[in-house]
Amino acid sequence: MRDIDGSYGEGGGQLLRTACALAAITGEAVRLHHIRARRAPPGLAPQHLTAVKAVAALCEARVEGLELRSPELSFHPGKLRGGEFHFDVGTAGSVTLVLQALLPAALHAGVPVRIQLAGGTDVRAAPPLDYLRHVLLPLLAQMGAEVRLTLRRRGYYPRGGGLVEIVVQPRVLNGLRLETAGPVKQIRGIAHVSNLPMHIATRMQQTAARLLADIAPVEIEQQILGRDQAIGQGGAIVLWARTDHALIGSSEVAQRGVPAEFIAGTAAQALREDIVSGATLDLHASDQVLIYCALSQGPSCFRARTLSSHAHTTLWLLQKLLPLRVVTTPADAATHVDIVPG
Repeated sequence: MRDIDGSYGEGGGQLLRTACALAAITGEAVRLHHIRARRAPPGLAPQHLTAVKAVAALCEARVEGLELRSPELSFHPGKLRGGEFHFDVGTAGSVTLVLQALLPAALHAGVPVRIQLAGGTDVRAAPPLDYLRHVLLPLLAQMGAEVRLTLRRRGYYPRGGGLVEIVVQPRVLNGLRLETAGPVKQIRGIAHVSNLPMHIATRMQQTAARLLADIAPVEIEQQILGRDQAIGQGGAIVLWARTDHALIGSSEVAQRGVPAEFIAGTAAQALREDIVSGATLDLHASDQVLIYCALSQGPSCFRARTLSSHAHTTLWLLQKLLPLRVVTTPADAATHVDIVPG
């Protein structure tokens, strides 16, 4: 059994999700202690319970310490299996964070996996659903992954109630090689609101388009959703820029009392900074693809504007649990990352 200090680095839930996913894939048990020690309150929150239960279901694991606010957990995996599964976070906990644990395991299940997942689709401190659909999944497709995601209903804080369906075909992944970005050809995006006035989405769209128009042609779709398409009130803006060799995204979730212009401006500025730095992956994708690169059959490389604390923590964990060589070097205004499995 591998022993993992859950307070290492940024000390958040990603360390827990990644550790359980790797345990399911490698078949080696892990014990985590001081889980989310740097968060308030510490320990397991509802979405973390769902993530661990979901991965455990895929590999018929025995789990000890799986209870709300538990600071310690032991995960004893069985054999990964496919089939149909349904999981409900039970709150507005993020479905995209649960998928961070589920997707790597599902890709290694050997047979197709179909998952219905209920919870929050667009919540703070988590990737919005459209970022997953239009940035992360296309990047994984470049590595050979085949994941089909269908949005049935959006859900927001505090009620949740969103619903997505995911079908994953098991695949051996290739390395992700993104040496240089090249000039931006087009910037696209989605600005959506649910059960809120249309002008909020319009203001997000217009602000982002104005701030990015000097880089490349901008096309941002507005989506105005009603009660049949979403539970509760909420919204988000997701932007992505395509070059000859790269896909770079950014996002921001709407917040009560925060102007639409500020929300859109924050997302647009993050995208601009990644583009100007010469990055081939944005700040968040460079964190989220690491586990897939580590599990691929070939080397990967990319440039990031900077490596987040999440990324440094994930790299520490990956090298602790897998045979892996990682080299980071300065590259003008960015950081070049080489990942060599095995």
